[in-house]
Amino acid sequence: MSLRVDAIWRYPVKSMQGEPVAETPVDGGGIVGDRGYAVIDRSDGRVASAKHPRKWGVLLDCSATYVDPPVPERPVPPVRVALPDGSVVRSDDAGVDAALCALTGRDVTLADVATAGASSYQAVWPAVEGLVPDAFLDQTSVGSEAGETLTDLTLAVIAAPGSFFDVAGLHLVSTSTLRRLAELAADSAVDPRRFRPNVVVETDVGGFVENSWVGATLSLGPDVAATVDMATMRCIMTTLAQPGLPADRRPLRAIAAHNRVEIPGIGTWSCAGVYATVATAGRLRVGDPVEVARPS
Repeated sequence: MSLRVDAIWRYPVKSMQGEPVAETPVDGGGIVGDRGYAVIDRSDGRVASAKHPRKWGVLLDCSATYVDPPVPERPVPPVRVALPDGSVVRSDDAGVDAALCALTGRDVTLADVATAGASSYQAVWPAVEGLVPDAFLDQTSVGSEAGETLTDLTLAVIAAPGSFFDVAGLHLVSTSTLRRLAELAADSAVDPRRFRPNVVVETDVGGFVENSWVGATLSLGPDVAATVDMATMRCIMTTLAQPGLPADRRPLRAIAAHNRVEIPGIGTWSCAGVYATVATAGRLRVGDPVEVARPS
């Protein structure tokens, strides 16, 4: 099996469009600068996530790029946010919060640190059979929206405290998984952007190959190593409209029908891709070879 880094993405602002990069530093937290900022709802302190699309889906219509490249162990640099009307505001502009308030219709602020009061987000779960364990919905539900379950979730399940990641600091998806979903969800636009990976790994095999990586160590080029923690549980984000992509639930339904994975301790989930933790920091480049070392 031949593997290499096909694409690298970082997302300067949580739930906004990301930026592809040819190379990047990687530290213990993941791609340096990834989810460096988030929009915070001042009314309840929660982090804005497009997983609650009625409130925050408009964030996906925004794109975010760093003014300067992020550097390990330094504060994140300012970020430019391109709004849907074509205007651009910077994170260090005095009017950035006012612009985001006008965009979202809510009292919000742009933050670069997840404080103790901003450590949760809400998510709507589509009514797709087999998507998530019933026990998870029972334990996290705070209501319903349009007949679908609304949950309240904690940030950074296995990532560093104070970060804006949902679960882990590094998220990988293979081209074999994307090809399989394109076969299963015929006529759908199966685009990597629906899955918001940090690293797209080019593969020359078929199927949901990442399932076999759980528990393994990935060598990503000559410098970086990462331990694969778990399969990536998929959610409403894969279904939402964003620039150049229509709303579409067919890829998510295909995942639920064809790749349900048992995650120890939390049940069986519809998965595509994997979450990982950086074991060795360094520099990652598009084209770097990828090797999988499974425990003996």
